[in-house]
Amino acid sequence: MRDGLRLVPPSEPGIDEQPKLPFLDPLPQIPRDRTMENLMGMARRIAPTDAAVLITGESGVGKEHLARFIHAASPRASGPFVPVNCGALPEALFESELFGHARGAFTGAVQDRPGLFETAERGTLLLDEVGEVPLPLQVKLLRALQDHEIRRVGENRQRKFSVRVIAATNRDLAQDVREGRFRKDLFYRLNVVGLSIPPLRDRPEDLRGLAGTILASVAAQMKRPIAGYSPDALEQILRYPWPGNIRELENAIERACALATGALVELADLPDEVREHQSLVIASEQVRPLREIEREYILAALQRNHGNRTLTAQQLKIGSATLFRKLKDYADGPWSVPLLAEVARRCLELSGTS
Repeated sequence: MRDGLRLVPPSEPGIDEQPKLPFLDPLPQIPRDRTMENLMGMARRIAPTDAAVLITGESGVGKEHLARFIHAASPRASGPFVPVNCGALPEALFESELFGHARGAFTGAVQDRPGLFETAERGTLLLDEVGEVPLPLQVKLLRALQDHEIRRVGENRQRKFSVRVIAATNRDLAQDVREGRFRKDLFYRLNVVGLSIPPLRDRPEDLRGLAGTILASVAAQMKRPIAGYSPDALEQILRYPWPGNIRELENAIERACALATGALVELADLPDEVREHQSLVIASEQVRPLREIEREYILAALQRNHGNRTLTAQQLKIGSATLFRKLKDYADGPWSVPLLAEVARRCLELSGTS
């Protein structure tokens, strides 16, 4: 399927084979973002170690997904992965949640209770939104990380733990340190390896693959026979800037999958804000010459129409002779992107389609 995106079901795994994820129709090929390639390479390199990791990025970019990837690729993969949202813990209960408490430590503590550090023993503890930890408790968290020991609230004895700690935040912790909202020593303890995930709008190369992967997963969970996206739906997904990042993309695809009535997700199945968005995409920081944009748009239209020059000229509302002349100019011109000239030459060589 060339214009839309169709998911191709995987073959049945053999006895010794690992189950394969659904893969995407490779037409057209879109490379993954280089920044994300480097980021995942770094994650793979540090996964076998116990180094503390600080994952930063906007809300919804997939910080917990990356933390789970590091855990799964580590020697602690057989242990638990325990995420905790530090911003959701009341300050009065924060210490008890992390370190546990003894019976009678406070009103309502009717029995001994282990904290999240003990729950994550031999595994990974994700301190999500770590920038929300209150200053008075940052000292106790730092001490626990330095000594690899915790003390339950209401107890006198120390308890050793073996846990890898990954922290995540959408805040600028370095700025918080400068402004006195976050302890410098705790920041350095957490930020042994820093991984910053760029927002989805800055890595459009990843968007097509993510849309396909998420749809395959959601369709399987819902047991819906969704094969992919219609051309119009996919085009709008690629155009929308996704301010809520991957979380917003997941929600939109889940909604579309639930509403779809056929084998493809259609434009009408997408949320209103996605469906109605209009944008002019400028691919670089500088304003580009109009002639370059026209050239790329015409060649993209030809690729979408499989080289049919007559149809393309009709859609562009220009004459066939004008299109032919532009193609010849594109093929012969000294363009900085040789691939575009090659595309133009191939379109000119096509026979029986115009």
